[in-house]
Amino acid sequence: MTTKITIITGGLREPSSTRMLANRLEAAVRTQLTAAGSTVESSFVELRPLGHAIIDAMFSGFPAAPLEEAFGTVADADGVIAVTPAFNASFSGLFKSFFDVLPEETLSDMPVLMGATGGTERHSLVLEHALRPMFSYLHAIVSSRGVYAATDDFGSQSDGAVLRDRINAAAADYARLVRGCGPHRRRDAFGEGAAAMEQLLGRDQS
Repeated sequence: MTTKITIITGGLREPSSTRMLANRLEAAVRTQLTAAGSTVESSFVELRPLGHAIIDAMFSGFPAAPLEEAFGTVADADGVIAVTPAFNASFSGLFKSFFDVLPEETLSDMPVLMGATGGTERHSLVLEHALRPMFSYLHAIVSSRGVYAATDDFGSQSDGAVLRDRINAAAADYARLVRGCGPHRRRDAFGEGAAAMEQLLGRDQS
């Protein structure tokens, strides 16, 4: 069985601690799913190179080809890992803007693992106060345990071990969620709406 995981990372700098956390979450989830008998295909969607295309789509309503390709990568996944830097106890504007222009119903019934990075532990509530409500609103199935990593978590050996344990615990929970949900069915809100309207019109004519 092949499980497709898409990792959306909203880091704004190079190198990025957000990408570092995303890499570690992907590796831990891959380990868990592989141990359960799945073949994992991972695809990364980096938002930084898509910044201009995201803003253009907000104004025009039409995504450029690279952004449309990113949308397709998300829609074709069986699960999503989404990681953002934290600013003022919330997600970054670029991260939020991507989900603002993502086609409706793309994340419906999609298992999502949340991750965030920040300078201090003060931002750690971003997972529950910002990310979880947004993904719930988008009808995703949000994993019970997310991972927040402060700058110090990437530092000393002892802090690194604590972060590793948190990542492994979150990955185990998420892998069980992905396996429980099974293959994700791609949703086409426009197509489903058109089909429903056609069915209604046919009923009225009969």
